[in-house]
Amino acid sequence: MTTPGWALEVARDDLTRTSLVEADVPEPGDGEAVLRVDRVGVTANNVTYAVLGDALRYWRFFPAGEGSGRVPLWGFAEVLASRADGVEPGQRVYGYLPPASHLLVRPERAGAHGFRDGSPHRAALPAVYNSYLLTSGDPAHEPEREDLQVLYRPLFFTSFLLADQLAEQDAGVVVLSSASSKTAYGTAFLLRGGGAEVVGLTSPRNVDFTASLGCYDRVLPYDDVPALAAAPTAYVDLAGSTPLRRALHDHLGADLLLDLVVGVTHQDASPAGDLPGPRPTVFFAPDRVAARTADWGREGLDRRFGEAWRRFAPAAEGWVDVTVSSGPEALRDVWLEVLAGSSDPRTGHVVQL
Repeated sequence: MTTPGWALEVARDDLTRTSLVEADVPEPGDGEAVLRVDRVGVTANNVTYAVLGDALRYWRFFPAGEGSGRVPLWGFAEVLASRADGVEPGQRVYGYLPPASHLLVRPERAGAHGFRDGSPHRAALPAVYNSYLLTSGDPAHEPEREDLQVLYRPLFFTSFLLADQLAEQDAGVVVLSSASSKTAYGTAFLLRGGGAEVVGLTSPRNVDFTASLGCYDRVLPYDDVPALAAAPTAYVDLAGSTPLRRALHDHLGADLLLDLVVGVTHQDASPAGDLPGPRPTVFFAPDRVAARTADWGREGLDRRFGEAWRRFAPAAEGWVDVTVSSGPEALRDVWLEVLAGSSDPRTGHVVQL
């Protein structure tokens, strides 16, 4: 293991400030394994992890230097070396990875389907992010659709949980901001035809693309909030825009039943002050996982998600143009592009490391 390792770090108080730092390639101790990070996706979801890194503890998964953070990514890795029972070099896993060349893990509960990382610094963090699935034991894994899985699976799992929660609301209208984002239209895909009108709000330049997906009953530009009818409404905030939130609260008033914060792609999370209607609440996917695991069992949850994924994946293939780039510098460039919100909504960024 003589090849130098590396990591991409961002300044936690200014996500546009990045640095590629050298990092030692770890040697596994007893009960540990080293993963070589292979292929990752970068989406608006990763921006959310960074913006909420302190509030929701995302920075704790992959510790960095003082004032810096390593933005969590989803993707594939290969076991480079292992001194853990049940984990062998050459195995390929899917899971939560750092923007780095390698990751040291302490596998627990290793079996045919994968393992969880039992590293002490991750013990108190949400379990859903600590699981690593072996591709050989994952019924949802399709080698020819790995890029689609990198880009969509974590987002669609959030969409699946979000749609499940929204189905419990007595709302006649569901409004999703940042409607061109993958999490938003995955949620809309699952909600469409369920009784509530599904409305997408997006920037004027993304209206045509978003409407072309066929997931929404209506797509409106952000400045057309007054076109929303007075009806019991649930608002799903994937944009994080304070002016948009205020416009919706002022327009809908008592008809707004729910203001659920899922993402912050606009990075404008400043307080909106006193608002008519409900207080904004943060949707935290691991909490919904815990609730539904209690209701259905983990196998039941996985089965329901699998059924939803098999419906969604063939449709999603026609909605994304996968762009693959290579290397640490490319990862930094893609991060800055996605952070700036300048990517075309059809573009899906995959980085081969």
